[in-house]
Amino acid sequence: MIGKTLTQVAENLVVTIEYTLIVGKEILDSSEDEGPLEYLHGYANIIPGLEKALLGMKVGESKNVVVAPEDGYGELEKDALMDVPRAEFPDDFPIEEGVELEIMDDDDNIVLVTIIEVGDETIKLDTNHPLAGKELNFEVKVTGIREATSEELDHGHVHMEGHSH
Repeated sequence: MIGKTLTQVAENLVVTIEYTLIVGKEILDSSEDEGPLEYLHGYANIIPGLEKALLGMKVGESKNVVVAPEDGYGELEKDALMDVPRAEFPDDFPIEEGVELEIMDDDDNIVLVTIIEVGDETIKLDTNHPLAGKELNFEVKVTGIREATSEELDHGHVHMEGHSH
């Protein structure tokens, strides 16, 4: 396997992509800001619709990928609103509509929520992902493919330099 040139995106390979995410007419995210994204293919490290579209792409190949909500961040859930007592927020927290914050759910997963209403006693949070219900447009280019290490395969994600867990 050593020295073999990997040319196509496939399961268990580490893939490097450059991308721009456009929702509506607005660029929401781009690898130009933080550099190319490296992920382990086949381990749900990126949204399912994008991962499916990348399968079989070659290094240097570009494509535009439209990801429907069900293959992205899910549909908008009407019952995903939550009232939290104002007292649960730290005194110095900026409580205002539109502020996004991360909270822990009952399973100890980090969830991104948005403040949608500020009351005297309670704060209403929307626990839908900010991109739920939205069609995602990715401009994506595969810039590299490599073998995953056995440790990366065991852990199910890419290990960055200096990353040990």
